[in-house]
Amino acid sequence: MARKHNGLLGVGGQRKKISRRELRGGGARPGDAADQQEARRELLRRMRERTARDERKS
Repeated sequence: MARKHNGLLGVGGQRKKISRRELRGGGARPGDAADQQEARRELLRRMRERTARDERKS
């Protein structure tokens, strides 16, 4: 029987090892929630400032 020599075997890398926590959707750590909340507040503040600045120009 002839053998097939497939030169593309293994091309594309390997899958990342995923922890059980990440598999269950719990990739975030307890301390991350505060950082995310602070980032949201900062974003809202900047958006409000930009909106107020644009309204003053009009």
